[in-house]
Amino acid sequence: MEEIVGYVDSVVYSNEENGFTVARLKEPKKTDTTTIVGVIPTLTPGESIRCQGNWKHHASHGMQFDVVSFTTKTPSDAMGIQKYLESGLIKGIGIHFAKKIIAHFGTDTLDIIDQRPEALLEIEGIGEKRVEKIKSSWDAQRSIRNVMIFLHSHNIRPSFAQKIYKLYGEQTIEKIKENPYNLAKHIFGIGFKSADDIAQKIGIDHNSPIRIQAGITHLLWELSTEGHVCFPEKDLGVEGKKILDVEPEEINNQLQTLEEDSIIVREKLEKDGVSETYVWVKPLFFSEMGIARELNRLTLEGSTLLDINIEESITWAEQTLYIRLAPEQKKAIAISLEEKIHIITGGPGTGKSTITKAILKIFEKCTDKIILAAPTGRAAKRMSEITQKNASTIHSLLEMDFTNGGFKKNKENPIDCDLIIIDEASMIDSRLMNHLLKAIPDHSRAIFIGDIDQLPSVGAGNVLQDIIESNRIPVTRLTQIFRQAANSKIIRSAHSINKGFFPNLEIDPTSDFFFLETQEPEQILQKAVDLIANKLPAKYGLHSIDDIQMLSPMKKGVVGCENANLTLQNALNPSSSPLIKMGKIFHIGDKVMQIRNNYQKIVFNGDVGRIKDINREDQEICVIFDNKEVFYDFSEMDELMLAYCVSVHKYQGSECPCIIMPVHTCHFKLLFRNLLYTGITRGKKLVVLLGTKKALAIAIKNNEVKKRHTGLKPILQEMILETAN
Repeated sequence: MEEIVGYVDSVVYSNEENGFTVARLKEPKKTDTTTIVGVIPTLTPGESIRCQGNWKHHASHGMQFDVVSFTTKTPSDAMGIQKYLESGLIKGIGIHFAKKIIAHFGTDTLDIIDQRPEALLEIEGIGEKRVEKIKSSWDAQRSIRNVMIFLHSHNIRPSFAQKIYKLYGEQTIEKIKENPYNLAKHIFGIGFKSADDIAQKIGIDHNSPIRIQAGITHLLWELSTEGHVCFPEKDLGVEGKKILDVEPEEINNQLQTLEEDSIIVREKLEKDGVSETYVWVKPLFFSEMGIARELNRLTLEGSTLLDINIEESITWAEQTLYIRLAPEQKKAIAISLEEKIHIITGGPGTGKSTITKAILKIFEKCTDKIILAAPTGRAAKRMSEITQKNASTIHSLLEMDFTNGGFKKNKENPIDCDLIIIDEASMIDSRLMNHLLKAIPDHSRAIFIGDIDQLPSVGAGNVLQDIIESNRIPVTRLTQIFRQAANSKIIRSAHSINKGFFPNLEIDPTSDFFFLETQEPEQILQKAVDLIANKLPAKYGLHSIDDIQMLSPMKKGVVGCENANLTLQNALNPSSSPLIKMGKIFHIGDKVMQIRNNYQKIVFNGDVGRIKDINREDQEICVIFDNKEVFYDFSEMDELMLAYCVSVHKYQGSECPCIIMPVHTCHFKLLFRNLLYTGITRGKKLVVLLGTKKALAIAIKNNEVKKRHTGLKPILQEMILETAN
């Protein structure tokens, strides 16, 4: 092997997933820079580096030095130090201040930052707050580098180093060695496999109880991301063997210990006449038990609202709102006036909005304590537009408690309301429904409105469906499509598909629903880009980014979300200076989606926004969500994904003027009727399907809803039955 030495002039490419880097090296006494390539994580411009490796010739890029091993040290000359500071590595110092600091302190700069950071106050524009930020960042970077090297040696992405250091601080390496499985539990993005790799390297036995118990807990939480609240005990060993590579008996042997340690719960449930033991992680068990208990409480307690003459009230509402209600709409309103809890479900165009307005009109005569809410910001905004009343997200209604965790609104501090109406209720998962019900006071009425034929919640559970099937809560099913809605081909097509019938695909230039037959995935993507970037904005006056949303059933593939996002990003929002973080590329102006609940930032899984600014000096980006600025540290960028194209599931509860959706056999495993139905019903003014009739037929025929293991239905039946007796 050969050796070369120099300082890093620039980093051309860096993949934070695996540490692979392409950089330019400035060697002493050489005019041109040398291209170095290899796994060189966290390389920073200005650093001095000693590389061992071999020369190779690349067909397109010429001679390159392939790095096998390397050592780095902070730069010692003024130019190297300036490049080092300009890189954005140290928060509070960017290009502007780097030049000023170097001009003032020269080659003593890094010693000043390390030993006497208060001397930076001598630089015009640098105040005490910035000095504190610089000092804190410098100290952290020193420790983070050691963590990065440790993580890289154990095959964990270097990009996680900051998050892990933020969690464990100076004890990071010791904490990881003590129990590496906690990484998978506490760090978003690190899976069990990565933690397990470290465990194996530091000597934790393959059959160790610690390893198997961690694997079982991880498996149950992973299953919850697929919608399962619990899982049959008889199948847990088989599933566990796939990730742990130990016999099912060894997995089953550890369940007792986990139960004794209050990590899991095992209970027998009777479903369809069959009694079987299920396993929950404790928080999800408490969620389902809590939902049943709170529904039971609300059902049994009386309402403080005066009795209303139902028939007269409905007639009055019709006259006041200048509407004529259909019999099933009158029935829905009547039940809402009689019962403490009521569920109203129906597809698009069946009058849910009209019913909501009529209920509001009537109850406003009795009380001013009426709350409207929905699971997402967009759904709440749409509810406000329909009712002309303020509606909030469920999360903001419950008020996050950042000091103690959880929500401020709860059983001890309930929401101040006599009536609460929740829209898009099919989107509410088990944990959120439990918190919501706890916060509804005894005397309040609650009305849940949703479409159970859509996809279930992104989070664990099938709450609305389970409550309906328990036959313990009054339900109104709306089936009649009203004349005005029936004029929309989107609505007619959605209902046809939901009933298992092929929609009318004849081309009508005045229609709001089109199917454009396209055989190859590459052609679908090409056509989608042309429609979004050119044809639809020109014909309908739509904004390419704000008014058009591409939905895809899959993450991977030519017309999967990942590839479609990069293609649309390049077409709609190109940039000469992108930010590359966490293996992702971001530009100012990009459409992005939050992909996990972040209660500190008050942004939630599925929220869509636009990047307003990328601040390399302070290492943060600003994203606008519904007129609210949210700031992300560069280490938090894995919480965001491009959102030019998103999954149907992620977009549930949202609407867009125009939806573009591929329907192709390359998505064979995900061609489900409820997925197609949900995607189509996201479009307000225009829906365009691109693909093949064969794929469309497969989706319409496939009415097998992916099974979710939940315990709510039998728990609810048993609990309310016991109370009734």
